Amino acid sequence: MTDDVLPASELYTDAFAADPYPTLARLRADRPVCPVGSPRFDSWLITRFDDARTALTDPRLSKDLYGPEQHYLKIFGPNSEGLNRNMLNSDPPEHTRLRRVVSQAFAPRRIEALRPRVASIVDQLIDKMAPHGEADLMHEFAIPLPMTVICELLGVPPADHDRVLDWTQVIRTSGSTSRPPAQERAAVQEAQLRLHQYLAGLVRAKRDDPADDIIGALIKAVDEDGTLSEAELVTTTFLLLFAGHQTTADFLGNAVLALLTHPEQMELLRATPRLLPAAIEELLRFDGPLPVASPRIATEDVDYQGVRIPRGAIVGVAINAANHDPAHFADPDRLDLRRVRGPHLGFGHGVHYCLGVSLARMEAELALGALLRRLPGLRLGVPLAEVRRLPAASPFRGLLELPVTFTA
Repeated sequence: MTDDVLPASELYTDAFAADPYPTLARLRADRPVCPVGSPRFDSWLITRFDDARTALTDPRLSKDLYGPEQHYLKIFGPNSEGLNRNMLNSDPPEHTRLRRVVSQAFAPRRIEALRPRVASIVDQLIDKMAPHGEADLMHEFAIPLPMTVICELLGVPPADHDRVLDWTQVIRTSGSTSRPPAQERAAVQEAQLRLHQYLAGLVRAKRDDPADDIIGALIKAVDEDGTLSEAELVTTTFLLLFAGHQTTADFLGNAVLALLTHPEQMELLRATPRLLPAAIEELLRFDGPLPVASPRIATEDVDYQGVRIPRGAIVGVAINAANHDPAHFADPDRLDLRRVRGPHLGFGHGVHYCLGVSLARMEAELALGALLRRLPGLRLGVPLAEVRRLPAASPFRGLLELPVTFTA
């Protein structure tokens, strides 16, 4: 790391968590490739759209965190290998092999067949909230919706949904409690261990009692043609579980908050439901749940914008900064649900493009449509400054809670 490293004190603050975009704009203009210190690990941040798009497909920026230098220890901690050694953290041809096994389960036609069931879950959750005139939309809607959907797809028994959710929330909300850092790390490592033990046990149970679900398909890939190893089966299950609900939950919270703080846009969407597909893309561009793409490792010295990133450095591609680049989006800090759809990077780019994009879009369309239709007078239940967010150092951009009121 060079001497001109941007210290954590300039980025990982409550003010940055509330609105990171002015700071990201300065970096994009003045230091588009910048070494950054953080409470988790030091890295290099790429913030301009063209550079970000290139970096997401640059073969010199490896996703394999489990090589000889074992970068995963610094990024995820010592108990992570049993869960995080999966296709997200691998390069072709390993990534290609692992992704091929599960891609059919997320094909658009199969996902569309789930629409009635997802709509039913949406309505059930709103039915519980609607009579009360107030709710915490994160805990009563945005989090349980995608968690229920992905658990049903995987074949997680309903009786286990709550404890699986508890473990994933410990990981998601790391850094947001008042516990000392050492205790926080220990809690995350314990949650990782419990999740690994649970998923390994679930796989064993489903091998004895096969089911027509994604885990059943993964077991078949292990037992019949050796496509996956036993360890890869468990890590792939974890990736689908965590990625299948985490980013969607955070996106729904961010999207509803964006609409509540732009009431003219919310009314436009309520009055014109046909705008929903385009609105989802704009809301994702405007304030996405994954501010920085999952880490990459420079396998050799690489140059971006005339700045040399040294071999072995961790590289972060700042998705949300790129999606506010005025070179690609006119008036990028304005929420415009009628914006002509552009090539945002909210779902990534290249071989690691989001596998669950069809499911995420469908969940968002049904969820936002139903909230606007069924909760009249929807508004924030607290001042905007009191809305509690994930810490700025979190790899996710989302809300800890979203208190709202509406006409019961």
